[in-house]
Amino acid sequence: MAPPEEGPDVEHGPVVEDGADVLPGVLPAPARDRVVALAADTLGELSPPEVPASLRAFVRFRPERRARRAATPIAAALESDDGFRRRVAARLREGQPDLAAALDQGRAPSAADPAELAAAAYLLRGPDWQAVLAAAAEALAAAERSRARDSAQDEVVRLRAELTSVRTELARVRSEADEAVAAARADVTRLRREVRQLSADLARARSAAEEADRLRSSVEASRVEERRRLEAELRRATGRLEQAQADLEDARRSDRDARSALDVRARLLLDAVLGAARGLERELALPPVGQTPADAVAAEVAGEERAAGGPRPARGLPADDPALLHELLALPRVHLVVDGYNVTKAAYGDLPLADQRGRLVAGLAGLAARTRAEVTCVFDGAAVGGVSGPRARGVRVLFSDPGETADALVLRLVRAEPEGRPVVVASSDREVVDGARRLGSHAVPATALARLLERGTA
Repeated sequence: MAPPEEGPDVEHGPVVEDGADVLPGVLPAPARDRVVALAADTLGELSPPEVPASLRAFVRFRPERRARRAATPIAAALESDDGFRRRVAARLREGQPDLAAALDQGRAPSAADPAELAAAAYLLRGPDWQAVLAAAAEALAAAERSRARDSAQDEVVRLRAELTSVRTELARVRSEADEAVAAARADVTRLRREVRQLSADLARARSAAEEADRLRSSVEASRVEERRRLEAELRRATGRLEQAQADLEDARRSDRDARSALDVRARLLLDAVLGAARGLERELALPPVGQTPADAVAAEVAGEERAAGGPRPARGLPADDPALLHELLALPRVHLVVDGYNVTKAAYGDLPLADQRGRLVAGLAGLAARTRAEVTCVFDGAAVGGVSGPRARGVRVLFSDPGETADALVLRLVRAEPEGRPVVVASSDREVVDGARRLGSHAVPATALARLLERGTA
């Protein structure tokens, strides 16, 4: 027989064993929840053959999860599987033996919870269990009606209190509104007085403005007349200034002529002195100078080092010697400007451009840390193609803008430095080297920087 459709708070009507009629009433919701919870606990203790087929998928759930997720299948199994219902009833007998004994005798304990009594009657099905179930359902319904009545009374009390509060609030709002209206009327009266005062002030202001316009017109006419007078005076002063400038130029020309004559006399005197000196040199037959004061000092130092077993220093260092670059970087506040690709192509031109830039900047970072020099590395911006350049602590990396070469940017950096600050340019480009030297900076070949970087990483 198909079970009836479920309502929101009811369970399927129980089926009487041995062909009895179906119980006309329904299982109350509280009793149904107790039956399902007890059945969910019992389900976990059954052996696999004892578990109804419809509930096998829920055996591995926790009891509270089975009661929540499998409530409908459990209720259906209790209706259709008498063996499962008896096992659940046996679990109830173990937990509530006194209640089970009373129902077996056909008695319904008056102090028992109606929901527990209905659940036990439904599972045990003792004598007159349908009557016990109906009486428990009626008791639950009466209790629910009593709770609903109490709740309604509480709601009426609450609504009455809320109505009183609303009336009080309404009286307060009305009082405030009356006060606000009175204040608004007072404000309107005050504003009207202010408007009349402002209208009078506006009339006076307009009269004053008209008088000011008349004065402005008079002043403007006076100003035009004064401007004409000053322009005439300026023209006269300009004529006098031009005459003074012409007189000054004549005086300067006369002064240059006098200085030219004095320069000729001084040059003649200097030539006479130089000729006398050359004649004295020939007369005394002086030998040519073979040693300079610096050579004497170098000889003394060499003697001291030979005595100490050290090497003898050279009189000078080749331009591509990294030792020369190292000495230049020891100058105070020195600024090293590097022609980036000129150095990388000389040192490791077989690498891709990005790797060349990264390797050079990493080496310059170490050099900056050792020498504390300011280091700027310049690359041609056209070769980057929008890719961000490498970054390293202590190294400023610049890319030339479109339309500007890296060589021009190097010389612009040198030109920006103040006169007297030591600047070293590392490049083998002749145009860069010549331009840097013309601007008063030191220039070293790219190979010198490459060898110095290799020495620092060795």
